Amino acid sequence: MVRHVLQLPKQDDESAFKVELIVGKTVQVDAGNRYFFSGNIEVETIEGWGFPRYNVTKLGPMAGTRMAIDADAPKVNRFVTLGGEPLLIRHNSLLPIVVYAPEGVEVRYRMWRAGPDAKMIEAG
Repeated sequence: MVRHVLQLPKQDDESAFKVELIVGKTVQVDAGNRYFFSGNIEVETIEGWGFPRYNVTKLGPMAGTRMAIDADAPKVNRFVTLGGEPLLIRHNSLLPIVVYAPEGVEVRYRMWRAGPDAKMIEAG
């Protein structure tokens, strides 16, 4: 397992931000199908500290759509991620995000920010 540590930049209003963890691997595939790996990211609380860490125990087999592609079509390098729902984590610049993943697995992230407008839902 390889430890990946993400130290987030400080934001003025950190409650308006979320971090999406993206785990995957760059592989050669055809350009016409969509692919994903099976597996998941498990959240574990570090005993005695109360802080979370994120574990990817394995990247399962790769699956994808099965559109017919010309067998002679060139392969392309593509970053293929875990399937399923994205993992969104509350932004906290005081606490690093620690992810353990198997060797050869890439850990990326995306920052999400809430817009300034909040909408009200009408009752009734």
